Amino acid sequence: MTIISLEMVKNLREKTGAGMMECKKALTESNGDFEKAVGLLRQRGLASAAKKAARAALEGLIGSYIHMGKIGAMVEINCETDFVARTDDFKELVKDIAMHIVAANPSYLSRDDVPQDVIEREKEIYRAQITDKPPHIVEKIIEGKLEKFYTDTCLFDQVFIKDPEQKKRIKDIIAEKISRSGENVVIRRFARFQLGEMSQG
Repeated sequence: MTIISLEMVKNLREKTGAGMMECKKALTESNGDFEKAVGLLRQRGLASAAKKAARAALEGLIGSYIHMGKIGAMVEINCETDFVARTDDFKELVKDIAMHIVAANPSYLSRDDVPQDVIEREKEIYRAQITDKPPHIVEKIIEGKLEKFYTDTCLFDQVFIKDPEQKKRIKDIIAEKISRSGENVVIRRFARFQLGEMSQG
């Protein structure tokens, strides 16, 4: 019998948006066959996040969170209908993401938003720090450090502050909401403010 690792379960959840227990059950039933597990989840109507992500999301909410009057954040999260936007579950999501932005201070929404010159500058810094390794090892180390950079600075890649033990990333939280609500859910934009902070614009 194939041993179902946590990594396998996480990969399936990331692809399908289904819950951890459903993913583990599907992998167990398919004897570790990833594609068969995806098929099982689709049959049960659980693997819907990817399909729904292509649909237009023009409703939603703009929410905020302010901590002690010193640090605050605003975020726009979209869904497909006003009905979903008015649910307590969606309102809680918006508040949680705003709170996360205050605490984790992301610089970008996703890794696709990081300017190429910033990525190249980071790579040069990492390369300068590694002087005693062969070139192919250096490149692998740089890739690892770049992944850490994305985890630190990109909202989607950050570990959700309310659930650090589960190592859920913000993109996992969104995928779960898509599955639960039956609608596409999109974080459109955000802004973070700190008292006394100088504008960079």
